[in-house]
This record gives sequence, structure tokens and C-alpha cells, in this order.
Amino acid sequence: MTKSFNVNGLCYPTRHYMVNLQERLAQVKQLVDNGDYFIINRARQYGKTTLLRALRQYLQKEYMVVSLDFQKLSSSDFEDEYRFASIFADAFLEDILTLEEVNDQLSDGIEGLKSIVRNAAKSVGLTELFRGLRKLCSVSPKPLVLMIDEVDSATNNQVFLDFLAQLRAFYLEREDKPTFQSVILAGVYDVKNLKHKIRPEDGHRYNSPWNIAADFNVDMSFSVSDIESMLLEYEQDVKTGMDIQSVASAVYDYTSGYPYLVSRICKLLAEQIVGTEGFENLASVWTKEGVVEAVKEILKESNTLFDDMRKKLFDYPELRNMLYAILFNGNSFPFNPDNYAIDIGVMFGFVKEKNGIVAVTNRIFETRLYNLFMSEEIMNSASYQAGVLDKNQFIQAGELNMDLIMRKFTEHFTEVYADCDARFVEENGRRIFLLYLKPIINGTGNYYIEARTRDMRRTDVIVDYRGKQYVIEMKLWRGNEYNKRGEKQLAGYLDNYKLSKGYLLSFNFNKNKEVGVKTIICDGKTIVEAVV
Repeated sequence: MTKSFNVNGLCYPTRHYMVNLQERLAQVKQLVDNGDYFIINRARQYGKTTLLRALRQYLQKEYMVVSLDFQKLSSSDFEDEYRFASIFADAFLEDILTLEEVNDQLSDGIEGLKSIVRNAAKSVGLTELFRGLRKLCSVSPKPLVLMIDEVDSATNNQVFLDFLAQLRAFYLEREDKPTFQSVILAGVYDVKNLKHKIRPEDGHRYNSPWNIAADFNVDMSFSVSDIESMLLEYEQDVKTGMDIQSVASAVYDYTSGYPYLVSRICKLLAEQIVGTEGFENLASVWTKEGVVEAVKEILKESNTLFDDMRKKLFDYPELRNMLYAILFNGNSFPFNPDNYAIDIGVMFGFVKEKNGIVAVTNRIFETRLYNLFMSEEIMNSASYQAGVLDKNQFIQAGELNMDLIMRKFTEHFTEVYADCDARFVEENGRRIFLLYLKPIINGTGNYYIEARTRDMRRTDVIVDYRGKQYVIEMKLWRGNEYNKRGEKQLAGYLDNYKLSKGYLLSFNFNKNKEVGVKTIICDGKTIVEAVV
């Protein structure tokens, strides 16, 4: 069977190109061996279900593993403890009876659970369910491990909290009575902190009965070497001639190892980019330029990951406001997990800690957020409309005339925003430039933001247009000496991109400033400077 890159549901090693999970599985097994109860709490499409499936096989020599999925349960299944006990017992039986280790030794325990299913309407609840589970634990030929996927689909329900409380009692009694060797819950929301899912009027239920959970510190993101191993397997099958290390590094630069985004880029390269203009064969596709093209497609498409991002920003305005302030106002937030917006941003995978500061998780998320926020302002944006009107003159012989863009933007900004105060410009400068730039490169080019400091003082826009890159540094004017240092820093930065020319956009609040565009040579680099 021909393998493929997969972004939908479970990944199977026999059918899909995957990273090697052995090291991660060994780390999780150590928790199981220790008898820990814990939750695999990661963002959407982060490989939780794939890891659970692989873990079941990895543990089967030493443990009996029962694997359930709460996404298969309906809200009515949590109406009361009696219905839930019956539904849970039925699902547990269905799974355990598939295991090879099931034998006469388990018959009494299995019969006890069957009795709960048969007596669903006779007030047989959680107490009876856990009595039956304890019986199974006592007669099992191997230690029993319980895994429940999509567990957070039920976290705003009192019956679920009571269920967790029973599991907690199991854990606390593990030295004296038969119990599960380990319980593993998986979901986006951390059930140790239920306040993110419980309605405000239910605040009295904030205290979680899952405070016995061990920390789960296994890194599930993909490193560059992880991506290389996946590409190596693909290369051995397809033989594109790619530079594996170079392509893996390019993929990581855009994704920071977010599993879905890594697989999505690879899938686009293997199946959709090939055969398009400029990428006639796989050799031309599996390059840095091909990765840039795949990223451009991802930023345009609608998928469940980005749909969920948009929904979460609507549901959690504190998170939205923080992200907007970081991206457009240049605000810097110390990383404090006790902060509500930061906590939920980390939980959803939108932000991370970087050098003690809150940062957006990866370049793709950052650009997608920029696009989302700007899309809300486009209809009323003078800058966007100006970019639309000026658009056609900037494309010459298929290339972007960035010199002309800088001149025209300077004219536009001076005309529209000359009378605005320093605070307005400081908070809105980069947004105004990006709104002007967006319609010019939209559909053909792409951009991302490289913030070299976490404030408005120095931010670079990296534009990719038809395989050519342009670096525009945006900064606040802090005097001539500061500007000279900025020129030298930009010249050095251009070396990283192997470019001989760069652009400097300064927002100057000096009343006597000299507005306009000039070209200078600094350390052998050509720098086009625009002051507005």
C-alpha cells in the first residue's frame, strides 16, 4: 500500500508517513509504570489520539489497556449517574472483550458490568459501577490501564465531576485496594482547571476532583530531527532528490513543530503543489520555495484548526485582546500561567513562553491572526483601499517593486495620518502598513512578521513574492544615532537572508521631521529608507 501524509484523524504507521513515537511512548510508559493518573492536555490536532492508539499497543505486553472515547457519548448520556453508569459499563465491556487476555479469570468482573447494563433503569449508579470496576481490577491477569480520549467533551457536567471523584478515590486507595494501575485522560481542556468550561453561574463547581494528576511533560511537538525522519521515509519511497535537512528546517521555521501544520505542509507539497506553475515536478516542490508556496496555501484555506481558532477568540475576548495587543501594539506580556488569558492561550496552543515573554506559537498562527484581525477592519480602512487603488503599478515584469511601494506608502501615510499624535502612530503604525501591503501581494505573495524585540521599536516584515524575498524593518524613530545603529543592524540581518537590499520604515513623531524616501549604502548593503 502506498503511504501518504495524513491530517485527518488517526495516523497509522503502515499507511502514513509519521514521526517516530518510540521515545515519547517510553516517557509515557514511565508514568504508567509509576502508577500515575494524568491527563494528556494538548491543543487541537496535536496528535493526542494517535499517541493513545500507539500507547495501547506499546503497553499491551505488560498491561491490559481499555481505551474509551467520550466523544462517542451524547449529552443525554450524562443526564444522571444511572444512565451514565450503564453507558460507561457497556463501552468498557465492548472494549475489554476485544483483548486477547480476556479469560475465565475475568468472568465474574465482566458479569458484574453486564448486570449494570441490564439494570440501567433500576437506579444502579456510580457506586455500583466502580464496585464492578474494582472487581475487574482484582481478577485481571495483568494490571489494568484505563484511557479515555476526548474527555473534555463532558467537563461541564456534574455527573462527569462525580465520575472523576470516584477515580480520585480509586487513586487514593491504591495501596490498600485493587484499582487501575493508571488512568490516562486526553483532551484540550485541562480537567484540573475546569473554570474554563464551566458556566459562570456554576462557579461553585470550580474545585476539580482531579487534583491527584501527575504532570505530563512529554513534548508532543515535532523537532527538526522528527521532521527529518518523516521526510527520510518519504524520500526513500519517492526519491525526489530533496535536501532533507534544508526542507525540514524550513517546515519547522513556519510551524515550530505544530504536528497538524507540519503534516499539512507535507501533504500539500506531495499532492497539490506539484504540477502548479513553477513547481512542475517533485524535485522543484520539495525545496524552501515549495514550503513557502505551501504556507501560502495554508494561510488561504479554511480548515477545522483555523475555524476553531476564530471561535475561541470570540468565546474568550481576554485572549483576543492580548493577541491583538502583542501583534499590533507591540505590547510585551511577562509569561505568567496564573493570568487567565495566558493560561487559556497556552491551553489552546495559540501562545507559548519565549524568554519569559508571551509569544504566538508559530509563524503560521501569527500571520493567520494578523489576517483575521485585519479582515475585520478592511471595509473601513483608508490604507487598505489605497493599496487596492495603487496595486497594479507595483507589479512589473512579474516582480514586486518594493521601492515604489515604500514611496507610495509614505505619500499615503503623510496625507492621511500626518496630524495624528504619537500614541496613535505607535499603536497603529504596523497595522496601517500591513493593511496597505495586503491587497498588493494578496493571492500571489505572502508575508510574516519577525519581531526581534517584543515591542514596536523593531519589527520586520518578511515578504515572499514569486520566490523572491523582501525585508522591511519597521521601527520608531529614536534619533539619528539610533537610526544609524538600525541601518547597520538591518544590513547584518540581510546577510541571514542572503539579500543585498533591504527597507527601513521609520515612524517619526518629531514635528520637524524630514518625510520622504532615500537610498543609502551601509556595510555593502543597499537600504531604502522611508520616514513618515
